[in-house]
Amino acid sequence: MSVTAETLCTAFRGERRLAAGDALSVARALRALRAALEAEPDGPPVLVFEDATGKAVDLDLRGSDEEVAWRLSPPPRGPGRPKLGVVAREVTLLPRHWEWLNAQPGGASVALRKLVDEARKGSEAKDRVRRAQEAAYRVMLELAGDRPGYEEAVRALYAADRARFDALTADWPADLRDYVRALAAEALVNLNEGG
Repeated sequence: MSVTAETLCTAFRGERRLAAGDALSVARALRALRAALEAEPDGPPVLVFEDATGKAVDLDLRGSDEEVAWRLSPPPRGPGRPKLGVVAREVTLLPRHWEWLNAQPGGASVALRKLVDEARKGSEAKDRVRRAQEAAYRVMLELAGDRPGYEEAVRALYAADRARFDALTADWPADLRDYVRALAAEALVNLNEGG
């Protein structure tokens, strides 16, 4: 997934949160802080994380605000049915799979969409938990990997032990602790409640 102006992000320098919000707002905030950041050239690098995935993203801050906004505009849609959000991609299946799909009412595309929707409904809660765990883990690895209790906090995250996770992260810097807890919240709540 590419970052667009609406993608929710959070920017850190070391363990201090600099900005949070949509990517365009974060980019503008970082541009406004540029002089202060450059005044501390030996400080840690600025890292921007996509909130949904915890992945580090690169915001290109060069040029004017308009140029930054243009770069964060969604890319043009490719082939398919853009008004419906349909995107054409290649799927590789064995001949027997294609035969079965083509024999279904509506053909292969309709059958594949139905199969995917059914699978998504069946694993929706588990997928939300997994995504939350992965997002929190990525940020923890990047920003807290050398902190005391890091490894135990990761174990608590994957064991869905909220009390232990909160205890192990309690002494972390507030910005880091709060962000990691927010990313992990869905995983800790759902697994603890059996969701």
